[in-house]
Amino acid sequence: MHKSITATLMLLGILLFGAFGYMFLEHSTFVDGLYMTLITISTVGYGEVVHLSPGGRLFTMVLILVGVGFVMFVFSKITEAVVEGELRAVYGRMHMKKKVQGLHDHYIVCGFGRIGRVICRLLHEAGKPFVVIESDPKVLLALNDLNYLFLEGEASNDDMLLKAGVKQAKGLIAVVSSDANNVYITLSARGLNSSLYIMARSSGAEGGETKLIRAGADKVISPYYIGACRMAHHVLKPTVTDFIDLTVSGGELGLRLEELGVSDGSRMVNQTLMDSSIRRDFDLIVVAIKRSLGEMQFNPNPSTIILKGDTLVVLGEYEQIKKLEKII
Repeated sequence: MHKSITATLMLLGILLFGAFGYMFLEHSTFVDGLYMTLITISTVGYGEVVHLSPGGRLFTMVLILVGVGFVMFVFSKITEAVVEGELRAVYGRMHMKKKVQGLHDHYIVCGFGRIGRVICRLLHEAGKPFVVIESDPKVLLALNDLNYLFLEGEASNDDMLLKAGVKQAKGLIAVVSSDANNVYITLSARGLNSSLYIMARSSGAEGGETKLIRAGADKVISPYYIGACRMAHHVLKPTVTDFIDLTVSGGELGLRLEELGVSDGSRMVNQTLMDSSIRRDFDLIVVAIKRSLGEMQFNPNPSTIILKGDTLVVLGEYEQIKKLEKII
């Protein structure tokens, strides 16, 4: 921007210099002087409207050397900027596609509206790989500024989902603005990957959730319903909701509520909670255990056995949770 302003001011200066020069040397009008300057520095030469004296001819030669050289310099810079911009854009797209092709066990976020933006921020903060599919050019500029991986196109298109690595992805989150589009995206993704975990946004309209489930969504969430429930709970159960907010987001209490998967080679497999020493060694509370088949056990007792493939929901300090994660 600074260079463009400088070049414009310099061009204006040359035009004024030439116009006033002809006015002084040849007693022309300002318009005639400006016309002579323009046809001179542009090398057009339609015809002189001012009779040139020997001094005027010398002034014109100086104007040619200064003005034509400057105009050629400006045009070369404009051409360079255009070519470099195009090459940079092409290289950027190629680099983006190459990075997307290397993704594995990632998430595909379809839509980068208000909800999609928050989802991507949380995924980024958690260090989870993801790619966004978006079609709005204005939104793509924001994605580029955030350095998120993205593809331009319609998420309901099979080719676009394949480019996003739907067959290697861990999950897909459909959060475009309409239920109909989310249904199309879910149908396409489910057809391309039968084992893909699909979460879809519902507007809360009647029948919307049912259609998304039929299309193949594993989980359907209505942000409006959840928001209304949270607002009501803050009124009815403020202490409970404040505690949940603090544990989920890691607030003033310094506590976090996290889930940890039990690997096949973990030393805690086939041990009871008591024998695992999670409480004693890490000062963590096991709030729930989700079995590999989906069964959820809340507030498990000390004799509950930890099995491979289990997911432990633990509450405690974040540093202690990370220590347990390394050995589990």
